[in-house]
Amino acid sequence: MKLQFITTLFATHGNHNHNTPHNYHYHSHSDTKYRPGNDGNPSNGYSYASSSSLRDTDKAFPDYGSTPVEIDQIKLAKKNKWRRKDLDGQTLVEDTLKELEGDDVFQATLQDMERKGLKQMSLEERKVRRRALDALGVPSFGDFVKDKGGDVVRKTTEVLQLNIGLYCNQACGHCHVESSPKRTEMMSVEVATKCLEILKQSPEVTTLDITGGAPELNENFRLIVRLAREMRPDLDIIDRCNLTVLHEPGQEGLVQFLKDNRVHVIASLPCYSEENVNQQRGGGVFERSISALLMLNEAGYGEDGTGLQLDLVYNPLGAFLPPEQGKLEVAYKERLDEDFGIDFNSLYTMTNMPVKRFADFLHRRGELKDYMDLLVRNFNLDTTQSLMCTNTVSIGYDGKIFDCDFNQQLGYGVGSDEIHEGGTTVFDVDSLNDLLKEKIKNDNHCFGCTAGMGSS
Repeated sequence: MKLQFITTLFATHGNHNHNTPHNYHYHSHSDTKYRPGNDGNPSNGYSYASSSSLRDTDKAFPDYGSTPVEIDQIKLAKKNKWRRKDLDGQTLVEDTLKELEGDDVFQATLQDMERKGLKQMSLEERKVRRRALDALGVPSFGDFVKDKGGDVVRKTTEVLQLNIGLYCNQACGHCHVESSPKRTEMMSVEVATKCLEILKQSPEVTTLDITGGAPELNENFRLIVRLAREMRPDLDIIDRCNLTVLHEPGQEGLVQFLKDNRVHVIASLPCYSEENVNQQRGGGVFERSISALLMLNEAGYGEDGTGLQLDLVYNPLGAFLPPEQGKLEVAYKERLDEDFGIDFNSLYTMTNMPVKRFADFLHRRGELKDYMDLLVRNFNLDTTQSLMCTNTVSIGYDGKIFDCDFNQQLGYGVGSDEIHEGGTTVFDVDSLNDLLKEKIKNDNHCFGCTAGMGSS
């Protein structure tokens, strides 16, 4: 907790050298002070001020003496130009769309989506990854794990993840769900209601993880949060927040809503550098993100003792693994505090998954094979015991059920056949325990979750 103190300089008080002319000289008696005068009293020309005079002086300067002697604890409050109230209620969507118009790669991807469809694109993407692994002499992910003596086994579901829509006010270069203002898919109130019914029947769930897109822009977001909180006061409700959404029109009360419902905010901030953030997430995103973090801090988020958890997520700018999480967290905390006066609780590092927009980025740069090689070289068997898919169920905006968010974007549904047709929906189950018998689906993209210290 930073302290702000206002210090006042008084020319008429001080503890100065008594040999200096016209400075105070303290007499040995505690109640008497000499001051320059020519009233004929002591021969050195000083007269004294009585205790009553000093008390009058204290009344004239009521703040004198209020500064604590523990001066090492005094911190100057920064005048924070980064809290941009002028951005409140101002949308980022128009700027994002304008950038996308000039983005040849995005436009080519958009044309492919319209011409081929998402399913065909996912199939082609899988083949490209498979060819890269074949060239490296690497077997399938499942066989690779078994060869290392491991296995990926479903456990009791502790995390229920809801992707409630793909619409977003941003269009990030690493986005594995292809979100943008162009996507309009949203979870309906019927699907949302069924998800809450399943949550009620699944007391083993400790976390409700709400993601998107920008989940807050789904008209049912607040209803889901409010009902889940009423149903389960002990539940850890996570909002996967892109930060800039806090400035969007209609979201003026969002921070207070999150606070009132004790929502755990996990926010994306891939760097503490403006240039790197804007390169990955779009022009103007950095200043809006910093301003949003300050808004959350003002509400008590990230502050010890408030119970309002604010965590940040880092993911690399390009085809490399994230730094060591603990050391990077220290760097983030130092820079964000020093440069912007921002506090947060924890930092999570995520490896970019070779799927969707990032996979396309790698393929166009001719880096996909090298990236897959990087992931395989850094395979960590220990991560297979704590992968997202082992204790999480992910539900798409349309109600289809998946083992994880990445499988969801590739269409690898729980209960689907070998070519990923069919699959289980929320309307086919009563509780998440109904899924315990289902085998986890994995594929070559899963190397992204097992590289280094993992990405789940």
